[in-house]
Amino acid sequence: MIRPPYLARVATGAAVYVIEESRKLPSTAVTFPMTALSQVLQSAMHLQQFVTSLAIKGDEVLSQWTGERHEIPEWATFDEDEASIDLPENGETAGGRFALYSMPPVAPAEDPNVSELPNGRVEEPEIAQYLDYGSLTLAQLRARLRSLSVEELTTLLDYEARTLARAPFQTMLENRIASAKAK
Repeated sequence: MIRPPYLARVATGAAVYVIEESRKLPSTAVTFPMTALSQVLQSAMHLQQFVTSLAIKGDEVLSQWTGERHEIPEWATFDEDEASIDLPENGETAGGRFALYSMPPVAPAEDPNVSELPNGRVEEPEIAQYLDYGSLTLAQLRARLRSLSVEELTTLLDYEARTLARAPFQTMLENRIASAKAK
């Protein structure tokens, strides 16, 4: 079989491409304005980020000559800085919307009705051991709640109340119990 010349193959491929793209034109025409606007906004954001990075580099160089030090604004706090933040006396944590997902350990709640083990610790129920409950964050607990029965949820709620008594954990468990009972 004789193969057509390279230029003929390229021209045929280009013609097929034009036909394919023209068939897509009705659906593309509808989305084109939004796509174009999105690309313009994306380019503008990249330009702003680039200009800001240039300004930061300029600040670093100029601060060496002028002797001025760059101070971190009060509002710029990071997870590593949270250890130095003083917590309110009522035990609530400060730290924004992600505080619930990475709460610091709190002291166990004092309850005179709690039956403690001889070493002063509260007995950990089987479901808590199975889930490794003590190491779970709020988000990790939320992911596991749907697979638990009402009895297991109640056991976890009682255990939470007798040990750490973390309000977000208790609220989540209570809400899950209520929704499981409603089904």
